[in-house]
Amino acid sequence: MGKASILVVEDDADIQQLVSYNLIKSGFNVTCADSGEEALQLLEQEQVDLIILDLMLPGKDGMEVCTIIREKPDSAQPPIIMLTAKSEEDDIVSGLACGADDYVTKPFSPRVLIARIQALLRREHEKVLEEERPDEETISIHSIVIHRGRHEVLVAGKQVHLTATEFTILEQLATRPGWVYTRQQIIDKIRGYDYLITPRAVDVQIFGLRKKLGQIGNCIETVRGIGYRLKED
Repeated sequence: MGKASILVVEDDADIQQLVSYNLIKSGFNVTCADSGEEALQLLEQEQVDLIILDLMLPGKDGMEVCTIIREKPDSAQPPIIMLTAKSEEDDIVSGLACGADDYVTKPFSPRVLIARIQALLRREHEKVLEEERPDEETISIHSIVIHRGRHEVLVAGKQVHLTATEFTILEQLATRPGWVYTRQQIIDKIRGYDYLITPRAVDVQIFGLRKKLGQIGNCIETVRGIGYRLKED
């Protein structure tokens, strides 16, 4: 497997240089963009494996750029890490809700950023490996069919496009219907034990998942004071 390509979208020259230096030092190929518009143009021209995206950009801000990327076909859905000075809970929740896979606040540790990048790239690589699994690697419940290998979800035979985070949550709940998962267990499954995220962000992901699943989304039940479960058939 060759070097992963990272797109750094950052208008602050010093931070862009710091991030790029550490990425190159860690063995990544790096492309930089100074604005959201330039980033979107670059994504039309070349394939990248992961995007580091600032929120406060000239022109289209990071939220707009993230939303536009997530509206593209699945083939153009690299993981996105938001790297920003906005550290309030509402900002983190909004960033994850619009499709970011991770959220790192400034000031940041380059070593931690690299570790987050490597974790996301491992997850993407595992998805590719899972495509080689046989078709029996599926979960069927209610009218939902989850193809683990294809990373695909069908509801009543119709494909539903989920983010990597939404897919992981649905797979976790569907693996043991009726089993209650706490918000922390969901966080641990998605991000790993060292990931700092609020339980409210999990609620936002569940809300988005229910909405995409339509009527079947009601089968994801809230267990007050504990977490969530998928209703048994």
